Amino acid sequence: MDKKQLTQSVQVCYHCGEEVGSEGISWEDKSFCCSGCKMVYEILDHAGMCDYYTLDKNPGNQLRKIRNDQFSFLDDEKIQQGLIRFKDESQSHVELYLPQIHCSSCLWLLENLHRLNPAVISSQVHFERKQIKVVYDHTQLSLRRLAELLTSVGYEPYFSLHDLKTASSPVDRSRIFKLGVAGFCFSNIMLMSFPEYFGIDAQEQALQQLFRSANLLLSLPVFFYSASEFFHSAWSGIRSRFLNIDAPIALAIVVTFFRSVYEVMTQTGGGYFDSMSGIVFFMLLGRVLQDKTYRQLSFDRDYTSYFPMAVTVVRPEGVTTVPLPELALNDTILIHHGDLIPADGILTRGKALIDYSFVTGESMPVEKEMGEIIYAGGKQLGANMELLVIREVTQSYLTQLWNRQEEKKVAKEKPSFVHALSKYFTWVVFAIALAAGTYWFMQDASRALNAVTAVLIIACPCALLLSNTFTNGNILRRLARNQFYLRNAQTLENLAAADTILFDKTGTLSTGKFTEVRYHGEPLTFFQRRCLASLAAQSTHPLSKAIVTWAAISQLIPVKSFNEIPGSGIEGLVGDDLLALGSARFVLGEVHPTSTFSEVYFSWEGRVLGKFTFSNEYREGLNGLISALKKHYAMTVVSGDQSADQSLLQHLFGREVPLMFDQLPTDKQDVVATIQGQGRRVIMVGDGLNDAGALLQADVGIAVTDDSNRFTPASDCILSADALPMLDLFLRVAKANKRIVLSAFVVSIIYNLVGLFFAVQGTLNPMIAAILMPVSSMSILLIAFGLSNWYCNRLGLK
Repeated sequence: MDKKQLTQSVQVCYHCGEEVGSEGISWEDKSFCCSGCKMVYEILDHAGMCDYYTLDKNPGNQLRKIRNDQFSFLDDEKIQQGLIRFKDESQSHVELYLPQIHCSSCLWLLENLHRLNPAVISSQVHFERKQIKVVYDHTQLSLRRLAELLTSVGYEPYFSLHDLKTASSPVDRSRIFKLGVAGFCFSNIMLMSFPEYFGIDAQEQALQQLFRSANLLLSLPVFFYSASEFFHSAWSGIRSRFLNIDAPIALAIVVTFFRSVYEVMTQTGGGYFDSMSGIVFFMLLGRVLQDKTYRQLSFDRDYTSYFPMAVTVVRPEGVTTVPLPELALNDTILIHHGDLIPADGILTRGKALIDYSFVTGESMPVEKEMGEIIYAGGKQLGANMELLVIREVTQSYLTQLWNRQEEKKVAKEKPSFVHALSKYFTWVVFAIALAAGTYWFMQDASRALNAVTAVLIIACPCALLLSNTFTNGNILRRLARNQFYLRNAQTLENLAAADTILFDKTGTLSTGKFTEVRYHGEPLTFFQRRCLASLAAQSTHPLSKAIVTWAAISQLIPVKSFNEIPGSGIEGLVGDDLLALGSARFVLGEVHPTSTFSEVYFSWEGRVLGKFTFSNEYREGLNGLISALKKHYAMTVVSGDQSADQSLLQHLFGREVPLMFDQLPTDKQDVVATIQGQGRRVIMVGDGLNDAGALLQADVGIAVTDDSNRFTPASDCILSADALPMLDLFLRVAKANKRIVLSAFVVSIIYNLVGLFFAVQGTLNPMIAAILMPVSSMSILLIAFGLSNWYCNRLGLK
C-alpha cells in the first residue's frame, strides 16, 4: 500500500477529530479514537445534547485524558476555601479558568452543564476572560468531580498557586460607588435647580427654599464621599511640595460648596451645587472609563501564577497530594508528563527532558539523568519522574530569580506631562484669583467674592483633565480592542517617549515551534521513511516529534531494542535493521565541523543517509513591522537561545542591529540598564520569565502572549501575539495621544482667557460661570474624543 492509499484509508474520531488507529472504537456508525471520546458522545447523546456537533466540526478536539489523582488536591478543605467564592448549606459558587474556550460550541456546551449533571444548578461563561462561573449543589457534586466533569468534555480547568491568593481578594469598587452617588445627586440637583434657572413666582418662595435645602442635602455625599479622592490627591501633592492637577479642582469644589452653603443658609441665593456635583461626576466618569480597559488583566503577575496549586508527594505510606505551600525539604515529589517543576530537586527515578524556555529562553529541552539537579520552573516533557526536594519553594532558583528582579525594579512611574502643565497652571489661577479678590475688595467689597468664585470656577482645569482622561480612556479602549492592553494611561506617555526597542527571540519573534524540517542527503524510499518515523516516535524530544510530523506516516512499525542516550540520540531495531538518529558525535562518531544544535543525523545499518535541519517558526508580518520601526527606533535583539538563526535574523533586521545570544535573565536586564544609562528610553518586548527582569527594568515592558489570560511576566503592556505586526501603529497612536490632549488644552486656554476677562471685572455672575464651565468641558471632551477616534480609524484600527 503506497502513501496515497494510506492517507485515503485514515478515519478520524467523530468527537475530537484525531486519527483512529487500529484500536479505534465503532459505535452507532461512528468512529472514536478512544473510550473517552465515546463516553463524551454517549453523555451528550443521553442528555439530548448532540446538537453540540452541529455547531462545530469535531468540537472535542481539546479532549484531555484524566489521571486518577489529577484533581485530588481539590478535596483539600484549605484549597476549597481559597477557590470557592460563596458557600451555604447546599450551594457553592466557583469561577474557573478554561483556556480551551474558543467558539460558540464551547459556550453552548458549558452553559448546558446542568443537562450533563443535575447537581450543576447554573453555569455562565465569560468568553473574553475564558472563565466559567458555576453554581452547584455540593451535597451531590464535589469541586473535584466538577473539575473532572469539565475535563471529560474537553475543558480542563487551569489552577495555579496564584488563584489561592486572589480568589478571595475583594474587588475595589469604591470609585464605581462614588461615581454612582455623584451621578444620582448631580441629576437630582440639576432637576431641582430649574426654578433657579428660569425664575419662580413670589407666591412660591417657600418651594424655592425647599429646593435649595434639598440641593444642599444632596450635595453632602458628593462633597464628603465622591470628591474625597480629589482632596486626598491634592493633599498628597501639597505634602510633597508639588501642586498636581487635582489641587485647583479640589479648591474649586471647596469654594463652590462653601459659597453655596453660605448662600442657602443666609437665603441670599441658591448656590452652585449643580456645578460642584457636575465637576465631581464628570471627573470620576473619565477615570472610571480609563480604568475599564485594563481592569480585567493582571499586569503584576508573579511566579505563583506559574506554579501549580498542589503537588503529588511520594511517602512510605503511599502517594498523597499536598498544597504547594506545605511542600517540605526532603519530600519526594512525583512529576507527570507536562507538569511544572515547582521546587529544586535531585532526580531520583526516571529520565527528565526539561523545557526551560520560559525561564532561560533556550528553545531546546535539556535532558537529565538520575542524580542530577533539576531547577524549578522547567516543564517535564518526558514520562513520569520523581524528585527529592533540596530547596523549599520559597528558596528555589525560580523564586530567587523573581525576587532579585523585584529588588532591582526601578521606579518607572514618572509624573504625567499634564501634572507638569498643571504646576504652572495652578499658580497662575491662584495668582489671578488673589489679584482679582484683592482689587475688588479695595474697590467694591461686594464684588470681591463673586470675582474670586467666578475665577476659580472658570479657570478650574476640568477641561484639561477631562480631555486627558477621556482621550486616554478612549485610546486605551481602542488599543484593547486590537489586543494591546496597557497597565494605565501613564504607559501611553512612556511609549510615546521611547526611542529604543529590544526584542526577545523565542516566543516573541518566533513561536517557539519548528515550522520547517528539511532533509539533506540520499532520497528516502517510503519504507525508509516509515522506519525512520517508527524510530523517532519512540522519543518525546521535540526534534523527534518534528521528524515524525515531517515523515507523515500513519502506520508505524514496532521497534525493538530501543535505546535513548540523553543529549546524544536514539537507536533501535526497526524490523531487522539498526537505525540511529542524533547528533553528529552520536551518529558520525565525531563532531562535524558544520554541525549545529538543530541538526539531527540519520544512519541505516551504520551508514549515514543524511541529516535534518530545523527552522524556527517566525511570526507573520515581521518584515513589515521591522521596516516600519527602523525609521524611528534603534533596535536590539537579546535572546537566551543559541545563535543558530543569527544569519536569518541579521538579514531580517539588517547589519546595523546588534544581535545578542546566550543571554541569561540578568544579562538582559543589564543590557536594558546600559542603554538607559546612555540617556535613551527603552521598550522591552518579551514573553517569558527569563525576560521578566528586563521587562521591569525597561521604561515600558511589553509581554507578548498567545493568550492574554494565561501567565505572563509582570509588565506594563500585554500584547497578543497575533497583533505583534501592528506594534508600530500602536506606538504611533501613543504619540498622537499627547498631541490630541495638547490641542484640546489650547482650546481650553482660549476659553479660560475669554472667561477670565469678564470674571476679573466682577461682572460675570458665578451662576453664568457655573453654566459655562460644563458646556466648555463637554465641548473639549467631544473634540478630544472625536480626534482620537478619527486618528485610530485613519490607521485602520478596530
